[in-house]
Amino acid sequence: MIYITRKASFNAAHKLARTDWDDDKNTEVYGKCANPNWHGHNYWLYVTVKGEINPETGFLVDLKWLKDVMNTYVVDKVDHRNLNLDVDFMKGKLASTENLAIAVWEQLLAPIAESGAVLHCVKIYETENNYVEYFG
Repeated sequence: MIYITRKASFNAAHKLARTDWDDDKNTEVYGKCANPNWHGHNYWLYVTVKGEINPETGFLVDLKWLKDVMNTYVVDKVDHRNLNLDVDFMKGKLASTENLAIAVWEQLLAPIAESGAVLHCVKIYETENNYVEYFG
C-alpha cells in the first residue's frame, strides 16, 4: 500500500452562525467568526489517496489527474467564493472547516474510486495553526 498527497490552495469567505440563534448567541459561541459581514481565509487543501502502484506506469495515480479532479470538484467551486452562499455542496451546512472537510470528501470520493485508488484523507488548513483531517 502506498499513499500519495496533492496540495491545492484557495481563498474563501464564510461566517459561522446558526440561523436559529440570535446574533448574541452566535457571537458567544463563534466569536469573531460570526461577523455579520463575513471573514475569509487562505485555505490549504491536502488530498491523500492510497492503493497499489500500477506496474505499467509506476504511479498510484497521475498527480496531474488528481490536480484536475481536485480543481473540478472542489477548488473551482470554492476559490474566491462565499462558502455559505456560493458553494453548492455547502448549501444548508454550517461552514465550519470540519463540515467543509466532510463535504470535500463527499465531492472527491466517487471520482477517485473510479481511478482505482482509495481516498484516504482530506486535510484542510484554515490557518497556519488550525487544520482538520477527515478520514471518512
